[in-house]
Amino acid sequence: MSSAGSVEGDARVRLFCALQLPNPVLERIVSWQCELPSEGFRLVPRENLHLTLAFLGHRPAAEVDAVCGAVDEAARPAERIVLRPRLYRETRSVGMLVFEDEHGTAGRLAAHLHARLESLGVYEREQRPWLPHLTVVRFRERPRLRLEPPELGAVSPSGAAVYHSVLRPSGAQYVVLHSAPLGG
Repeated sequence: MSSAGSVEGDARVRLFCALQLPNPVLERIVSWQCELPSEGFRLVPRENLHLTLAFLGHRPAAEVDAVCGAVDEAARPAERIVLRPRLYRETRSVGMLVFEDEHGTAGRLAAHLHARLESLGVYEREQRPWLPHLTVVRFRERPRLRLEPPELGAVSPSGAAVYHSVLRPSGAQYVVLHSAPLGG
């Protein structure tokens, strides 16, 4: 990796594409996280909060430019996305906020991106439908929290991005390789 925004050589990079959230929304989510009970889980840090569109896994660095192009192509025609937090849900290793996609525009952007990434041969669509969600806590043992989502009102993502996920002993660090505005 030559800088925060570029990769070089024969390296393999762990990639994903995601919707980025505006700063005021991130601040409200972090405030909500700080009010949670403090045992049994790790808070996802502010800089790692995003809504995943597609997880690509380890890919050759040579594919990064094509993935960035796919994000640009999906983001450019995107209509305004309006999401509202619907519920808090836990899986076996994460707690997440699940969002309602008011007009289906986030789902259409995700479908467009998935089709483009599949045509590039860098992604295989999941069998289940895409779910707009934001991971807010990680854990080894499910804490079984019963939480109300934070009051965020209508949330409109600020852009779409390609991230490099760098695995570290303290947890993953996400580096934005490319960001695209929504709707051109």
